[in-house]
Amino acid sequence: MTSEHTKKTDLPENITLEMVARTAGVSPATVSRILNGSARVSDKKRAAVAAVIKQLNYRPNALARGLAQGRTNSIGVLTQDIASPFYGEALRGIEDALKDTGAIPLIVSGHWILRDEVERLEHLLSRRVDGLIVLTGSLPDDELIRYAGEVPLVVTGRDLEADNLTSLRFDDYAGARIATEHLIDLGHRRIAHVAGPLDHFDSLERLRGYREALIDAGIAFDDDLVVHADFHEPGGLLAINQLIAARTPFTAVFAANDQSAFGARLALHTHGIRVPEDISIVGFDDLPVSNYVVPPLTTVKQPAYEMGEIAARALVSMIHGEPKLGQLPRPELVVRASSRPLRR
Repeated sequence: MTSEHTKKTDLPENITLEMVARTAGVSPATVSRILNGSARVSDKKRAAVAAVIKQLNYRPNALARGLAQGRTNSIGVLTQDIASPFYGEALRGIEDALKDTGAIPLIVSGHWILRDEVERLEHLLSRRVDGLIVLTGSLPDDELIRYAGEVPLVVTGRDLEADNLTSLRFDDYAGARIATEHLIDLGHRRIAHVAGPLDHFDSLERLRGYREALIDAGIAFDDDLVVHADFHEPGGLLAINQLIAARTPFTAVFAANDQSAFGARLALHTHGIRVPEDISIVGFDDLPVSNYVVPPLTTVKQPAYEMGEIAARALVSMIHGEPKLGQLPRPELVVRASSRPLRR
């Protein structure tokens, strides 16, 4: 056994800052200032303290240090589904943005159930988080404003004005318009819409953009071409099967999100209908996998990763009493191989 191993295993279990200071021959205050980057000491003394920290395998108590500053250095994040590719990208953006801030995210899921969202947020607050990020969800606006009265809060998918609150709203309406207009420009008139749930604001805005793009192009809105699904692949598959079973003619599909579009593509395939030769498909989100499905999916880019980054940075800014930050990019159509001009 090496002497280094023996030294580490023979050390007390709870190495304190005072032990580090005593071994290094400096004051505890000096060690504390070196750890938080505020010490004005020589490079030699700084190196000596660093060597002792390594020798003793000292791990600073982040919670204690944070509490001394009036913070826990933790950020509460309410997502809807950790397994969701969209929310997964947003969570990755949050983690990356917090990486160099000293704060860590505590992540919980609400699954679009109001009772669960409230329970999860109360749990996060009981952990004394420094702030909250709420990724969309079912909470009423007045409840979100109430939570913002307790800690700084960033919410996505809403247009809210309140003290201690930043809201980030993606323009779902404009995104749905450019998706539908793309299909109209390709000559399609019978455009089916695999819509999202009726109780989701973003799905209603996408439905509104789809409908108004048709009307502005002189195309009558046909309610028979709209099927509400659940933003998941099976929902898209069932929606297309429903349209085919009802013998509703269509030449293109605008799906309210990419996952629904993947399900719609599979349904068409099982019926021997080719994409894009027979039916064009456009999605919404531009998930990373959308470029690798067959055929690659034309879609509206909703920058989930960037949304997470922007939300995290906005919250950190609010926690430190700095001006509110945060604005999401405009929707952008990403044209790939799943859409093509209508055959005459």
